[in-house]
Amino acid sequence: MTIPGKRIAVLSPVAWRTPPRQYGAWETVAGNITEGLAARGWDVTLFATRDSVTRARLHAVVNRGYEEDRDVDPKVAETLHISEAFEHAAEFDLIHSHYDFMALAYSRLVKTPVLTTIHGFSSPRIMPVYEKYRDGYFVSISDSDRAPGLNYLATVYNGIDLSLYPLQQSNGGSLIFLGRIHPDKGVHLAIETAQLSGLPLIIAGIIQDRNYFQQQVEPHLNQSIQYIGPVDVAGKNALFSQARALLHLNTIPERFGLVLAEANAAGVPVIAMDLGSCREVIEDGQTGFLVNSVHDAVRSLQRLAEIDCTTCRLRVQQRFSIETMVTAYERVYQTIFDLEAAKRS
Repeated sequence: MTIPGKRIAVLSPVAWRTPPRQYGAWETVAGNITEGLAARGWDVTLFATRDSVTRARLHAVVNRGYEEDRDVDPKVAETLHISEAFEHAAEFDLIHSHYDFMALAYSRLVKTPVLTTIHGFSSPRIMPVYEKYRDGYFVSISDSDRAPGLNYLATVYNGIDLSLYPLQQSNGGSLIFLGRIHPDKGVHLAIETAQLSGLPLIIAGIIQDRNYFQQQVEPHLNQSIQYIGPVDVAGKNALFSQARALLHLNTIPERFGLVLAEANAAGVPVIAMDLGSCREVIEDGQTGFLVNSVHDAVRSLQRLAEIDCTTCRLRVQQRFSIETMVTAYERVYQTIFDLEAAKRS
């Protein structure tokens, strides 16, 4: 549904490259939207780090992500990056921001409408910004992750590039954890599940909380429970090929959970804590199991034979592909263009 003559700016974060080499969920989604729009013929410009990779136009003032180059000051990089996009606002018909609350502060200074995809509320302390700009245009990434009073136009689930995650032909013998090493993600619960079940566990991801890693993860590492560090797409697929199941025993409500869709795309069942969006991404008993405790997770391991890998992938194709996501955003864009036209008439 390309709208002739309409120009879109996609504002990606600059913590990491777009798409990221390893970790970087927001950059992944911003990149997937950009590529999906470009593939459909949209006139789209990606505002991201200079080393980003895209078929669209790339506009950059920050060379490398501040998480990848410690010589870069995060606040300086973000200020230069966001202001650059808004200084060029008149060149676009819509700015699609993936920059959390910070870009909202610029939104009333330009005539170009701004759509903000809210990838999660990191803290109650950021809410005053959303309250001030509550009448802007917002999209949530799950029905569960919404704040009251904001002008939501839709929920659009994140979409992944299925070509990156081929269906694995056979189930492996290990449990796997993929994600931030942080209490929110429940790595310690994954370890407890592995210990109680007697199954090996492979842990991969960036260490975001060093004390947590040293106190609740590192002491349990041995031949059966391994930490291998952050992984790229090839590394994820290597893990999926070894996986009996992905453990995602989050301790706080999940906002979306890209890794849940990635694992299912590869045909890997997911055992997830029933918090937040997990029940929107995982179909209980069909693509994995929703649980409420470690003991539930251990019991679910006995039911993995009930999960069909092709069913897992089909559901991702239908609900969490780039194509499905971009189609939904095209509808949101049209709604915004119609609303803006009505304001001018």
